[in-house]
Amino acid sequence: MESPEIVVIFCTIPAAESEAMARALVERKLVACVNVVPVHSYYPWNGEFCSEPEHLLIAKTRESMKTDVIAAIRQLHSYEVPEIIAVPVIAGYAPYLAWVQDETKDEV
Repeated sequence: MESPEIVVIFCTIPAAESEAMARALVERKLVACVNVVPVHSYYPWNGEFCSEPEHLLIAKTRESMKTDVIAAIRQLHSYEVPEIIAVPVIAGYAPYLAWVQDETKDEV
């Protein structure tokens, strides 16, 4: 059996918004799982140095769902330019990858 095509999507978000975002993505079956990790981000924005406590969302989904996940994050996110990065999973525990496949929407 060929491994399912799975991606991990990373997104930083204000801590106050992380639970609602994670819940929305899972409840809509866009992702199978979201881990929420506290982080501190440093970056330039509009000519200013910024330092912000945030949460890093680590979401697992099908490769075919990544466009829908990115669109949902854009819709729900408060940042003008949120960090949204998708990375392909090149290997993993087969039962877990199958679970990700099973817990996300069936393709239309």
